[in-house]
Amino acid sequence: MVNWFSLMVQTPNLIRRISTKIRDCREMAAPKSPFQIILGSSSMARRRILSEMGYEFTIMTADIDEKAIRKERPEELVVALAEAKADAIMSRILATGVQLNNDAHPTLLITADTVVVYEGTIREKPSNKDEARKFIKGYSGSHASVVGSVLVTNLMTGTRKGGWEEAEVYFYDIPEEIIDTLIEDDVTFKVAGGLMLEHPLTLPLVEAVVGSTDTVMGLPKALTEKLMNDAL
Repeated sequence: MVNWFSLMVQTPNLIRRISTKIRDCREMAAPKSPFQIILGSSSMARRRILSEMGYEFTIMTADIDEKAIRKERPEELVVALAEAKADAIMSRILATGVQLNNDAHPTLLITADTVVVYEGTIREKPSNKDEARKFIKGYSGSHASVVGSVLVTNLMTGTRKGGWEEAEVYFYDIPEEIIDTLIEDDVTFKVAGGLMLEHPLTLPLVEAVVGSTDTVMGLPKALTEKLMNDAL
């Protein structure tokens, strides 16, 4: 399922100020492109996916209180969180004086968010071991939905393009010893629903994925590519 949305940033002065700034942050090696990209995420999976798409990018992260943003519908929540991350990074750019390359090439800021939906309940990152155990045990022999958003902001023009996708993940029975091991792994607490599809202990227990595996991992490639083109 795909739902598209788009909007124009209503703060032209902010965009003009940002479009004169940003150049540091850590770069990832890839072929040159006619625009710059900032990935607004600390997710290793998102970094890997964007690199696989063949792009060079820098990284900035958003310091927001995700729990303070609440929506009833999962697609509304992930969209709102991606927007909040973009706004926070734009404010950080201005506050820290990070420099943009002033060469008329646009800079695209990519932010994203992902949640898991299990039996109609939205699941974000587990907050403790008990919650992580509850999450993972629930997936055993069952299935869950993953809803992920992508937002692309053109920092030169202020144009924003975004959308969301959904995928279903079906699991075989998950042995108790695997659950115990996953709970002791810090990565379980860094991903929505405690679900990391590419984890070597998780992947063999996945019976099927209906939809894009990139959606489950946090950055659907086709959607991201489309939004980038639309934002230019």
